[in-house]
Amino acid sequence: MSGKKKGLGRGLSALFGDEKPNDKPQEIRQSNTLSIGDLSRNPYQPRGHFSEEKLKELADSIKKNGIIQPIAVRPNKTENGKYEIVAGERRWIAAQRAGLHEIPVIILDLSDVESLEVAIVENIQRDDLNPIEEARGYKRLNEEFKYDHESISKLMSKSRSHVSNMLRLLSLPADVVGMLEEGSLTSGQARPLIGVSNASAIAEEIVSKNYSARKVEYLVRNKKGNLKEKVIDTNILKAQEKIEKKLGLKIIILNKKNNSGKITIEYKDLEQFELLSNLLTKN
Repeated sequence: MSGKKKGLGRGLSALFGDEKPNDKPQEIRQSNTLSIGDLSRNPYQPRGHFSEEKLKELADSIKKNGIIQPIAVRPNKTENGKYEIVAGERRWIAAQRAGLHEIPVIILDLSDVESLEVAIVENIQRDDLNPIEEARGYKRLNEEFKYDHESISKLMSKSRSHVSNMLRLLSLPADVVGMLEEGSLTSGQARPLIGVSNASAIAEEIVSKNYSARKVEYLVRNKKGNLKEKVIDTNILKAQEKIEKKLGLKIIILNKKNNSGKITIEYKDLEQFELLSNLLTKN
């Protein structure tokens, strides 16, 4: 994808970073202070909700130290004298809870496209986005900016496979997506369910029995999505983990009813293939 800005995500944490409880006040270099009431949230905000606990921590920090880093805004095109938040909505909410009436800002001259792009990149880089929020951010970059998976991976400093895997989560049933959003299911637990016909029922069992991601992979692979038909062979699971640890590669063990089966060893590149070849042919 040519013509896109390179390295948009670089430096965002420095420009738009959130205060932490242990942060100390430092010189603020900004030329504008606006009334909190003159700001409105970014309609392109990918984050669905903010942690109440973290908002409280941030509000307490702001009460003690003030706003250490200004939030980024742009002029509101429909309301003269008003501004739209580009990045820093969490600080804006926390500042209101802290009782502030004014807030330091950096006013940016951004188009609608640039505002959306910065908002998505800035939020995806946060560690506490849930998998679905992250996936939806990637989807918007893909659909609204025509970024392909490779371009998104470079922009976000993520692997291409990570981007593709996150986007695939959006194909899961709505109730499974809801479990990912609320945090009862991890992306590692949910990924093996993609394309499985009874994914919703399996997801409920995963949550109720607290299956690990590795156990889910094994169950889906060997039972074709029906967890209740067989009992897990824990010895095979342990053997699989032991071999993987020894080789440093992903191992798939398929065991049949007659105790025959096969072992598949996956490698990502020629370097891993050569390493495996040397291990297996070593005298």
